[in-house]
Amino acid sequence: MLGLMQSQNLLISSILKHGARHHASAPVVSRTHEGTMHRYGWADVERRARRLVRAMEKLGIGQSDRAGTLAWNAYRHLEVYYAASGMGAICHTINPRLHPDDIAYIINHASDRVLFVDLSFAPLIDVLADRIKDCVRDVVMLCDAASMPEVKPAPGMRVHCYDTIMEASDEDYIWPDFDENTASALCYTSGTTGRPKGVLYSHRSTFLHAYAASMPDVLCARASERILPVVPMFHVNAWGIPYACALTGAGLILPGRHLDGASLTTLLNDENVTLTCGVPTIWMGLLQHLRTSGEKLTSVKRIMTGGSATPPLLVEAFRDEQGVNVEQGWGMTELSPVGTYNAPKEAQLGLEGAAFVKHALKQGRILAGIDMKIVDGNGKELPWDGEAFGDLKVKGPWIASAYFGDEPGSALDEDGWFATGDVSTIDPDGFMEITDRSKDVIKSGGEWISSIALENIAVSHPDVLEAAVIASRHPKWDERPLLLVTPKPGRSIDAASVLKVYEGQVAKWWLPDAVLVVDELPHTATGKLQKTTLRAAYKDYYMT
Repeated sequence: MLGLMQSQNLLISSILKHGARHHASAPVVSRTHEGTMHRYGWADVERRARRLVRAMEKLGIGQSDRAGTLAWNAYRHLEVYYAASGMGAICHTINPRLHPDDIAYIINHASDRVLFVDLSFAPLIDVLADRIKDCVRDVVMLCDAASMPEVKPAPGMRVHCYDTIMEASDEDYIWPDFDENTASALCYTSGTTGRPKGVLYSHRSTFLHAYAASMPDVLCARASERILPVVPMFHVNAWGIPYACALTGAGLILPGRHLDGASLTTLLNDENVTLTCGVPTIWMGLLQHLRTSGEKLTSVKRIMTGGSATPPLLVEAFRDEQGVNVEQGWGMTELSPVGTYNAPKEAQLGLEGAAFVKHALKQGRILAGIDMKIVDGNGKELPWDGEAFGDLKVKGPWIASAYFGDEPGSALDEDGWFATGDVSTIDPDGFMEITDRSKDVIKSGGEWISSIALENIAVSHPDVLEAAVIASRHPKWDERPLLLVTPKPGRSIDAASVLKVYEGQVAKWWLPDAVLVVDELPHTATGKLQKTTLRAAYKDYYMT
């Protein structure tokens, strides 16, 4: 027997219509490329998204067509998010920080029909045009007519001004109803171990993810909050924040391209931001600016950080110097992306000092609606005791079952679980902590060593800006940890003093056998350490 409840498809247009109807004037603020501030509300976003659909129809875009974006966090990009998905097309956000070869591959693999491009990426179109001409018919520059740049399209490729095509369109579009399992958005992984892979989200998965991410123990995205996503809209949909804010009526502050410490401090304070979200490298830069300038964050209460392990320094410094909580989340492109969040249960409320910091470094509890487990090399589930660590697997309705172009279910094991590639522990309260990526864990004499734990300790040294630990082949122990560090500006690093910070914190056999001081460390396009490059360069360091 079925329940006697109304049936309604969970669509992204429903999120926007709710925001427009019930939070019409909630602020959506955007810093533009001209350096000015653009302000409107969710009702305006919805109205302009309908106008944009009409403009896209004139370009020949229809259901299931891919609309690519090369753009920063700004209001025009937000309108593309909702218009493309709402009409039944697919919003394909592209990371402009990738190598042009990877960008061309992604555009062609996705078969993008139109590209929406920010002014700062106009030169990129000149580089890409001949490589993407077989699929891309139109390029729309996200600007007004007065700001239109010189763009060199391939033969047959048309270039348009966003504001011009918007002015020539109507707002009479009515959002259609269709199957909630229809594809809504497409994001590609950063391709650190090969070609980038596409993750194709559905309306249903995006709607459910927005609901779960908005809950009190995650974003707590209430209508009274003002949220600034530093995490780019081209990186896994800015962690779902553009959807969560419309769903709850929270204010959305979009920072544009300037993400330095000074620019962020001004924007956070001027716009009364209460929550901001991004990767640790951004917060290290913000902290350095605050310390140098003596400025204070006047409204921010929480910083959500993710994408890579959070150094203990960030947790301690922002709490002690700014009165701001740094809270970790964890996820992946394949998870839409948020999977866990470190919000306390009652047992953690009284933690202080070192115990507080130790707990804050965990990636957190699973979001309601999905599940996780850790398994050993034979696939046997391991206990949640905070000690056993194994391969982390996840399952749920906003987790990918396959990569774009592959057979449905091909990314899952026989029981429907997705292998994340992370090695983790889970404590009795359900808090997950990543001890390493499976490809980064160091196996020395048959025992595992966590590179993340060693890196977190290294950056506590007063002269160390950044640290990376990799496995280097060893003639006796198979692998041993090698530590590479970069100095803070104006500082020099004594290798012996770096090793001393490990005393009493790890077993002696965990200690790196060598410390190398380098000018810089390689990063991926999403700001993560590119350990593949380091392993290739130093894999035989101990063999010589």
